[in-house]
Amino acid sequence: MRHDMIEGFFDDQDALLFEINLITSDGLELAVDAMLDTGFSYWLAINDQDLDALGWTYFDQQTMRTARGDVRFDIGLVFDF
Repeated sequence: MRHDMIEGFFDDQDALLFEINLITSDGLELAVDAMLDTGFSYWLAINDQDLDALGWTYFDQQTMRTARGDVRFDIGLVFDF
């Protein structure tokens, strides 16, 4: 089995970033830098304007605990199975 290494970099505030591709609802791939955040699993924090630009659908809200306390997050539906 082959395992490719991904490359990341540290920004000027020492956040670890990786380039990932986001896919719009019409299939366009957009390369963006994503910060590695080991506090969550299976979630991607994204700004509302980016959610709209990608054509992803708002789904619900959920309260999650972060390092700064409980925060209410909007949940977007990315993949419709």
